[in-house]
Amino acid sequence: MLSTLRNAWKVPDIRKRMIFTILMLLVFRLGSSIPVPGMNKAIVKEIFEMSQGGVLEFLDLMAGGTFSNFSIFALNIYPYVTSSIIIQLLTIAVPRLEEMAKEGEEGRKKIAKMTRYGTIILALVQAIGITIGFFNRALISKGFLPVAIVVITLTAGTAFLMWLGEQITDKGIGNGISLIIFVGIISRIPHEIAKTVSLYKAGTVHLIGLILFVVFALIIIAVVVALQEGERRIPVQYAKRVVGRKMYGGQSTHIPVKVSMAGVIPVIFSTSLLAFPQTIALFAKGQPSQWITKYLTPAGTVGVWIYSILNILLIIFFTYFYTAIQFNTVEYAKNLQQYGGFIPGIRPGKPTADYLNKVISRITFVGAISLAIIASLPIIISSIFKLNVNFGGTALIIVVGVALETVKQIEAQLVMRHYKGFL
Repeated sequence: MLSTLRNAWKVPDIRKRMIFTILMLLVFRLGSSIPVPGMNKAIVKEIFEMSQGGVLEFLDLMAGGTFSNFSIFALNIYPYVTSSIIIQLLTIAVPRLEEMAKEGEEGRKKIAKMTRYGTIILALVQAIGITIGFFNRALISKGFLPVAIVVITLTAGTAFLMWLGEQITDKGIGNGISLIIFVGIISRIPHEIAKTVSLYKAGTVHLIGLILFVVFALIIIAVVVALQEGERRIPVQYAKRVVGRKMYGGQSTHIPVKVSMAGVIPVIFSTSLLAFPQTIALFAKGQPSQWITKYLTPAGTVGVWIYSILNILLIIFFTYFYTAIQFNTVEYAKNLQQYGGFIPGIRPGKPTADYLNKVISRITFVGAISLAIIASLPIIISSIFKLNVNFGGTALIIVVGVALETVKQIEAQLVMRHYKGFL
């Protein structure tokens, strides 16, 4: 990997992209330290200390520490992710949106614009809820204008991050939105390690539980790498055909079908959706808040099991959903037939599409179940052994997955320029 990065740095175009990505991510981290005007930081800190981990700590981890600082990026990029989920689901349900998605570049631009508008609406609602609800005590002044400034600042912060992510995707290396989430989680690792060490010294965390968690973390990293790299190669034979005086085709190749074609997207989508009840618990007061915390968040005794089951189901659903969007078996079979290709032992056309669908369904099932289990197991282990460690399977999957995808994109850029890399 270091050799790949070194070779990439030697290519001027890739070096510019890498520098641009690093600078944009640096802007994100600098912005994470800028507090929202009109909020009392001492009271915000007090609210976090009183919460004693749980919901707030988990949301803060996924937001890269911006939540506990109540910075301009406190809402992070998750309203955009949630908006993307809603628009993609509506694309299947609403025929007009489905037609728009098939219109090519123009259709994609229209859908991207709708996603942006959805992001602003969701960020605005979330900003109002958090400011007026859970962090109401931290407001220096509770007049209309001071509250409006806080809400607009939080919404603008999310809008800026959305723009930043799109710029990284267009002009940098890797997926901008995923990299922002990646950097946010990575920045919290030192804090999580220090917290765990202090809990161990205080006698709150047992050594056996801690060792078990570390072992599971290493297993998760190994499994995620195996899932990202694993593929099923379906053999394809091209028929010989004569065009003029030349003969074309006749060669054998294969279709590489990834075990985890959707990558870390299902985990990010699942986390975003499951953060909704946790966010509601922040600004719902009294009995409703206690009920949500107990039954729908990892902080609750019953909630940890309900949360884990919902997390497993959502990851499986989004893995199949995103794979179906990426790999259309009917279109692939048509293109294969058009260019004279066929899978040995399978008739061209519909039988080929059915065969591809069967293979992909089985492989996706393995990938989906593996992702779901390794995302949920550390949460359950933390609950059983009272580890109070928020850096669980979900965060590890996102970190490892995004790192691998980014390196692969650098590798692809090198291959285009006739460089040989480690992948």
